[in-house]
Amino acid sequence: MPRRTPLVIGHRGAPGYRPEHSRSSYALALELGVDAVEPDIVVSRDGVLVVRHENEISGTTDVADRPEFADRRTTRTIDGAELTGWFAEDFTWEELSTLRCRERLPQLRPSSASFDDEQPVLRLRDVLDLVRAASLAQGREIGVVLEIKHATYFASIGWDVAALVDAELREAGWAAGELPLTIEAFESTVLFALQERGVVATYVYLLEAAGRPFDLLSAHGKSALTYRQTAAPAGLDGLAGRVDGISVDKRMILAPDKLGRLGGPTAVVADAHERGLRVYTWTCRPENSFLIGQFRGRGGASAFGDWQSEWTVIRDAGVDGVFVDHPDLGVAFFRS
Repeated sequence: MPRRTPLVIGHRGAPGYRPEHSRSSYALALELGVDAVEPDIVVSRDGVLVVRHENEISGTTDVADRPEFADRRTTRTIDGAELTGWFAEDFTWEELSTLRCRERLPQLRPSSASFDDEQPVLRLRDVLDLVRAASLAQGREIGVVLEIKHATYFASIGWDVAALVDAELREAGWAAGELPLTIEAFESTVLFALQERGVVATYVYLLEAAGRPFDLLSAHGKSALTYRQTAAPAGLDGLAGRVDGISVDKRMILAPDKLGRLGGPTAVVADAHERGLRVYTWTCRPENSFLIGQFRGRGGASAFGDWQSEWTVIRDAGVDGVFVDHPDLGVAFFRS
């Protein structure tokens, strides 16, 4: 049976309802019918691939309240930005496994925050096994969209992230096309390294609305293409045949002006499709806080605005995949 489009991808599970990257966040997304879930990975001190959106972990775990880890607080420069906190690479997996997940945005999502401090941090292997089990239980193919974080930074402290990912996927039975696997990153070099290792996947290059990818900035300085240049026709020409698709900040489709008024849909989806590239976009969220100005309503940042109108523009642009925080809304809207 052909896959339906757009694919509805549970972004870090179902973080509109449960703390991101927690087991219940993934379980709920799978139960609500997503086509795939999206774990982000960072690396522990002993080389375990840990599911966290960032390697600075104080915003999504209870580490800052753990006296035994108080001395691990430090300052690091990650992808050119100075951060102070607790970093996954300073902890063994055994230590990380004692931490508990917390809601990243407790003021915005207090219902999700009510599940704080209940669930342990997961490894990539845990999520791969969970998705495989759900596929068997539900009798349908469910995919994983694996996002690799900060590969150049981890290389600078001695970790070959492509080698770690390759080994983990092979051991888990996800490297040879057995189940639908997409691998994405904001750095193309780690994608190409995994292609060279023969990992069978859909390869997607993530594009921010501004700035430059850190791997190319490190290698080429200011002569590196910006993300915006990469999304332009000449930049897409250079990606055709090298990756399978791009995943863009939704603002690159919506093109809001300084007052938050819709300027799109832009040509980025059509331009990519002309070159045989798929287009995913992130992140479709219903809260006012995340909508462009034109679609915000009353009730404050956490209230739902006119998300249907914003999502209609995205759907009608012809995207191939959408990342959602509320899988029930995403499945209902993009399947209707």
